[in-house]
Amino acid sequence: MIESSGAVRAPQVAGGFYPGAADALENIVADCLGKAAATPVPEAKVVIAPHAGYVFSGPIAGTAFKPLTARRGIIKRVVIIGPAHRVGFKGLATTSADAWATPLGTVPVAWDAVQTLLAQPGFHVADRVFENEHSLEVHVPFLQQVLGNFEIVPILVGDAGAAQVAQALDAVWGGPETLISVSSDLSHFLDYDSARKLDRETMRRIELLKLEEIDGKGACGHRAIAGALSLARRHDLRITGLDTRNSGDTQGGKDRVVGYGAAAMEYAGSARLSEADREQLIEAARFSLRFGAENGRPADAQLGANLSPSLTAMRASFVTVKISGKLRGCIGSVIAHQPLLLDVIGNAYKAGFGDPRFPPLTLEELESADIDVSILSTPRGLAFSGEKDLVAKARPDVDGLILQDGNKRGIFLPSVWEGIPKAEDFIRNLKRKAGLPMDYWSDDIRVFRYTTEAFGAPYSETPA
Repeated sequence: MIESSGAVRAPQVAGGFYPGAADALENIVADCLGKAAATPVPEAKVVIAPHAGYVFSGPIAGTAFKPLTARRGIIKRVVIIGPAHRVGFKGLATTSADAWATPLGTVPVAWDAVQTLLAQPGFHVADRVFENEHSLEVHVPFLQQVLGNFEIVPILVGDAGAAQVAQALDAVWGGPETLISVSSDLSHFLDYDSARKLDRETMRRIELLKLEEIDGKGACGHRAIAGALSLARRHDLRITGLDTRNSGDTQGGKDRVVGYGAAAMEYAGSARLSEADREQLIEAARFSLRFGAENGRPADAQLGANLSPSLTAMRASFVTVKISGKLRGCIGSVIAHQPLLLDVIGNAYKAGFGDPRFPPLTLEELESADIDVSILSTPRGLAFSGEKDLVAKARPDVDGLILQDGNKRGIFLPSVWEGIPKAEDFIRNLKRKAGLPMDYWSDDIRVFRYTTEAFGAPYSETPA
């Protein structure tokens, strides 16, 4: 068993990437946190934040770290993972140090977690790759400011695939006491407009969990990001891009910039939008329905400025319209393909005027219609050995299910459990929804599970 050296790793980039004096460092971190916009993800399990000099990327990093202040005393361990910039190596590495120092004090290394990591394939101690390396260190003062007392688990990523990174992170995943902090900048040395375009596309791919489409051109920490996204799929996390800017926005010219992004990942099953965001989505759905009823076509919707990151994040949604408690239309997206606000606007129109089970809604009907919005998590394949096993694994009042057999498909939202509370009946009716006999079974049937965040309001109570 490898033991810690007992040494304290001295700051490597103090006085360069961030101030070397404690008071100056406290001030710049406080300034970055103070200027950060309020973010809608207070219970993040994973954050992505940049690692450039604070005058360049500090404001964006502040956006990622500011919400963690509310979990001071809860988060006791932070796994910081990012790319090695100076020394190439295979696999993943950590240091032998017993603690890391910054001008704000010393942070202990969680050596029990390090021992767990050293048992993983391709993981080793390599102090030399941490010499003059800034990737992880620049996160530490922010974490010291917002969390107080905590331990770190430092991981530098060399030549390693997403599966290897994910395996290591999963070994130290922990519970609410553990945060994963992924360190990465985005594009490098493009002109301002080209960087903005690529960085926004990279953030879109992150929100859509498209880890296979993120490379070194889009993010220097793409391997660490890919590993985290792989676990986001496995652990059913919902990702929100919080901020995307570049050095041309913060400090410096616009001919050759570096891109920065902040994102947060939370468990989809417990994720909740703010009341303000929920109200805005219900109002948008109401607008879409009224516009459609008055004009006979969908509204030409575009995203405005200063929207909550939750509304611009890539999400799949369903919109349900009911009158006197009875279904009057329900249409949605199974897979996220556009910003949530636009998805709700589009699906509201389809629910009101494109559901083949019902005639188009009238203005008169709209006055007594209730609107419900459901935000879907990313569907995940459900393993089962047969129909009986599928029935046993279905979770009443929790699961939405998608059943496929060949070109036939049926989908039930979790709200359907209200009318069909028994799992056996739920599955039988789902087969019928897919156009299959209720007593049909085939070993070719595939089922996907998802959860929803659902909310709604009577039409008369939505804002005018």
